[in-house]
Amino acid sequence: MTETETEESSAQQRPEQAPVKPLSGVMPDLKAHLIFWSLAMGGLLLDVWSKKAVFDWLGREQSHNVSIIDGLLRFIIALNDGAAFSTFSGKAYLLTAISVVALLVVFGVFLFSGTQYRSIHIALGLFTGGICGNLYDRIFNDGLVRDFIDVYYRDKHWPTFNVADSLLCIGVGLLIVSTFLTEKPSQKHAQQRK
Repeated sequence: MTETETEESSAQQRPEQAPVKPLSGVMPDLKAHLIFWSLAMGGLLLDVWSKKAVFDWLGREQSHNVSIIDGLLRFIIALNDGAAFSTFSGKAYLLTAISVVALLVVFGVFLFSGTQYRSIHIALGLFTGGICGNLYDRIFNDGLVRDFIDVYYRDKHWPTFNVADSLLCIGVGLLIVSTFLTEKPSQKHAQQRK
């Protein structure tokens, strides 16, 4: 057997391995950082400001609610000691710990997301702003999250929420949509080989 034949036969026996990317090639670029951090900080500031403004305004009202769109939307004062739909009510320490862990996970996903998918950077920035907004309340408002947006129709009310909750929902929705709409490089490579 010649040397070339030996190399070919050993190459056929080994499974194909994807080239290992260096860590520096995986980190997000400057544009990704600008998108992520501006959405995260902007979302946090908008949430904290809106809660303070609405609670100060409604605190002066006798009825503690103001109709924005009759029969559909009003602002009310509501304090939530739980998570979404008042789950884990009264467990502020657990919810704070979960929020911190979620933030660490989001930061990790962002730092290793690369630069390909801007929609994921946008979603992660919105998600971070939402987590930080509610975490701010849990830490500086005796474990209570301030909610004020009440969407209703006749006597049916959606659970009261705030800007941070909206950011979380939009971020999660965008992640789900972008997951289905973006083709993974491995799938694209497999289709090209056929």
